Amino acid sequence: MEAQYIWRHHRHEPNENQCTSTLVKHIKAPVDLVWSLVRRFDQPQKYKPFVSRCTVQGDLMIGSLRQVNVKSGLPATTSTERLELLDDNEHILGIRIIGGDHRLKNYSSVITVHPEIIDGRPGTLVIESFVVDVPEGNTNDETCYFVKALINCNLKSLADVSERMAMQGRA
Repeated sequence: MEAQYIWRHHRHEPNENQCTSTLVKHIKAPVDLVWSLVRRFDQPQKYKPFVSRCTVQGDLMIGSLRQVNVKSGLPATTSTERLELLDDNEHILGIRIIGGDHRLKNYSSVITVHPEIIDGRPGTLVIESFVVDVPEGNTNDETCYFVKALINCNLKSLADVSERMAMQGRA
């Protein structure tokens, strides 16, 4: 099933100066709970540990822009991002970075959320893929390694927050 989801939603066609990858996380929390966090384009700080603040102008819809402030310790302070896709039925969120003081040029990502059973309980399969330009002076491997490390950190935090909320809901 995982391969079908990847084939269906996570196929990027990188140029020769871009890198792409797909990451997977299994979360021991129901899909609706996980999606309630992921879909909040206006509140990524609920689970993304490197985001300190986020502001969105106007209504939340395709094309909406968010201004994200990044916590210190990363080689950036701001990022401007556009909501490209938000499908509450299929649980798909797509974003594109369109500005900021960082080196992630032409960055685009898709995150999908799928129900699964983990240890006999409702769980969630989360898949996130990206494509981004390789900055001058960096290799494809270095760029992919850096972006994958950030996404893995976000996915681990998403799992921690979701599983904590699921446990509190069962108590």
